[in-house]
Amino acid sequence: MKSFLKIYSAILLLVIFGCKNSESKSTTDIDKNQDNRIVVSKAQFQQNNMMLGSIEEQLFPVSIKVNGIIDVPPENKAIVNSITGGYIKTIPLLVGNTVKKGQIIATIESPEFVSLQQNYMEIKEQLNYLKNEYERQNTMFGENIISEKVFLKAQSQYKTALASYNGLKKQLLLLNISPKSVEQGMITSVINIYAPINGSITKVNVSKGSYVSPSTAILEIIDNSHIHLELSVFEKDIMNIKENQKMLFNIPETSGKVYEASVYLVGTSIEENRTIKVHAHPNDESQRFLTGMFVNAEIIIAENKTKALPETTIVEDEDQFFVLVLDEENDINYYFKPLEVNVGLTKNNYTEIKNIDALTKNDKLLLNGAFSLIGNE
Repeated sequence: MKSFLKIYSAILLLVIFGCKNSESKSTTDIDKNQDNRIVVSKAQFQQNNMMLGSIEEQLFPVSIKVNGIIDVPPENKAIVNSITGGYIKTIPLLVGNTVKKGQIIATIESPEFVSLQQNYMEIKEQLNYLKNEYERQNTMFGENIISEKVFLKAQSQYKTALASYNGLKKQLLLLNISPKSVEQGMITSVINIYAPINGSITKVNVSKGSYVSPSTAILEIIDNSHIHLELSVFEKDIMNIKENQKMLFNIPETSGKVYEASVYLVGTSIEENRTIKVHAHPNDESQRFLTGMFVNAEIIIAENKTKALPETTIVEDEDQFFVLVLDEENDINYYFKPLEVNVGLTKNNYTEIKNIDALTKNDKLLLNGAFSLIGNE
């Protein structure tokens, strides 16, 4: 009896173990044969205006990435100072104010201005006397009435006074003081400082009552009507840069909008950091660019024909990019297989495909609607 129970127990264990193995084998077969394709019915395909297409060839730019700043030509930037020292009497403008060329932007007061005008009046009066004396001595010298020494002395005094007169007159004009007004007795201790260019005030370095010398920068004015890009290009790339090459740039701190420009001038000297300055002009200068803005740019040096797909064909999922390739079609459904691709540049709504061996011209791909299908997986 005991022998029978042992044999029965062994048979029972073998049967149970065999059943478990059979169940495990069955489950494994189902997993291996599971279809991971995406099914789209033809009715759904038509209802959502989906389309099939294949990989194409498109022209994509070969570019050099550089950076730089927005700047203006030297003639569009002015640092205003005074010809001579004095104290700021009025300075009515603030940073951001716009000015016109010739507009009064500050006034300066100094007793030296009074002394200068006084000296001018004195020498002018002396000049009238010395001129008459010189002409008289010249006539007498021509008639041999006086010696040459006397004549030369009168001539020297007159020409010296004339030089002083012209010099003082020029100083008055530099200080924006009218010599005619001074000659009429209108002496002033205040002079006006005028804007040398049109533009906007970008710096105000003084305040009312400040003493300024000729080396003091009172204001800075910048005219943004004509701006350029000042870019730094590494020496290894500079041989590929030519005038009139097209380029794309953006202001990363403001927006992702991309603007177009062209190379205007290529520098001929290397900076300490082994870069060369390249100047470029934006195609549209009506945009509100400000000097000092940081710029990211790509200078297009050539164009290559490469494989590409419409950007709507490609779906990004967790830093990976996929397309849906048609694997099978019947009377009712389309069956698509996800395929990972490596992408490059995007231009004119087309995206460059780098692993071109993954696709052939015969492969049919879903051109639109792939995002919703992959996103729902």
